[in-house]
Amino acid sequence: MEMLVKEKGFSKDFIIMVAGQIISILGSALLRFALSLFVLDITGRADLFAVLFAISSLPVLLTPFGGAIADRFNRRNLMVLFDFISSGIVLIFFIVLLTNNHSVLWIGLVMVLLSFISAMYTPAVMASIPLLVSGQKLEQANGIVNGVQALAGVTAPVLGGILYGMLGLKLLVIVSGLLFFFTAIVEMFMTIPFVKRSYDGHLMPTLIKDMKEGFTYVVKQTFILKCTLLAALLNLLLTPLFIVGVPIILRVTMKSSDTLYGIGMGIIDFATILGALTMGYFAKKLRIHTLYIWVLMSAFLVIPMAMSVLPRALQIGYYPSYSLFIGCALIIAMMMTIISIYVMTLVQKETPNEQLGKVMAIMMAVSQCMAPLGQMGYGLLFEFFQANIYIPVFIISVCVLLLAFVTRRIWRLEVK
Repeated sequence: MEMLVKEKGFSKDFIIMVAGQIISILGSALLRFALSLFVLDITGRADLFAVLFAISSLPVLLTPFGGAIADRFNRRNLMVLFDFISSGIVLIFFIVLLTNNHSVLWIGLVMVLLSFISAMYTPAVMASIPLLVSGQKLEQANGIVNGVQALAGVTAPVLGGILYGMLGLKLLVIVSGLLFFFTAIVEMFMTIPFVKRSYDGHLMPTLIKDMKEGFTYVVKQTFILKCTLLAALLNLLLTPLFIVGVPIILRVTMKSSDTLYGIGMGIIDFATILGALTMGYFAKKLRIHTLYIWVLMSAFLVIPMAMSVLPRALQIGYYPSYSLFIGCALIIAMMMTIISIYVMTLVQKETPNEQLGKVMAIMMAVSQCMAPLGQMGYGLLFEFFQANIYIPVFIISVCVLLLAFVTRRIWRLEVK
C-alpha cells in the first residue's frame, strides 16, 4: 500500500484533511446548535426538537452504503462533493429563511439531509487515513481525527451561543454554509491514492452487491468481527452512562448548580479530547490480549461513582461526592476513547484498501446503533431506581465487569 507520508511528522495531504475536518465539523456543529435554539425559541417545546433530532439521526443506518461508495470512487472527490452539497443545502435553507418561512418542517428536512451527507462523508474520511499515514502513526492519526471531532462538539455550543446571540439565525446559517464551501475548496488541494475498480452493469446494483460483500467479509473475518462487537458493547454499556446517567445524577440526585453541572460535563468532554490526542503515547503500551485490563479498570472505577451517590455519602457533603464522581467519570471517559480508537486502528490495519470503506462504515453503524438502545435501557433503569440511584450505577459496574471477562476470553489467543 502506497504511503504518502514523511519520515517525521504527517504528510501535507493528512494535514489538509484534518484542517478540512476542523472547518466542516465546526460548521455542522454550529448549525445544529443554532437550529436547536431556534426551534426552542419559536415553539418553546424541547420535546419537538428531540423528535426532530431523533429523526435526523436515522441516516446513520445508511453509513454502510456510504462505505460502499467510498470503496468505489475517489475519496478526495467524494469529500469535496459532499461539502459542496452541504453548502448548497444550507444556502437554499438561507433563501427559505429570507422569505420568513420558519417552518419546523423545513428545519427537520435540513437536519435529515445534512445527517445523510454525514453518513456518506464519514466512511470516506476513515478509509482515507491509512492511505495518508504510516502504520506506525496510524493510532496517533486516528486520535487526532477523533480529537478534532470531540473538540468541535465542545466548542460549538460556546461559540454557537455567542454567534447566535450576536448574529441571529440567518447570519449563522450563512457562516455555516461558507465554512462548508471553504472546506470543499481546501480539500481540492489534497491527494489521496485511488485505483479505479471496474464493474459490470448499473451502479446501484453494484453498490448493493458491495455492501453485501462488506457484511460477509466482516462476519467471516473473526478478528474484525470481535473488534466490531467490542466497539458495539462499549457503546451499549458505557456511552449511555455519560449521555443519560451522568446528567441525571448531577442535576437530579446531586442537585448541582448550573455552573457545577456545566463544569462537570465540560471535564468529561475534555477527557474525551485528551484521550484522543494522547492516543499516540498509549498506543505503544496497548496490546489486544491485555485490552481486557482496561475494561476491567473501567468497571472498578464505576464502583466509586456508585458509592458517591449513596445516601450516606451525600449526607457527608456535596463537594466530596461531586469530586469523586467526576474524577472517576473523567478517567473512564478517557480510557473508553483510547480503547475505541485502538480497536478501530486494528481494524484499519487488518482490512485491505478495497474493503476498508465498507468495513469501517459497518463497524461505525453497528456501534452507533447500540448507543440509543443503551440510552433507552438506562432511562428506564434510572427512572425505576430514582429513589436509590446508586443501584443502577452498581448494575452498570457489574455489566462492564462481565464485558471485561468476555473480552479476555475472546482475545486470549490473539497476538496483535
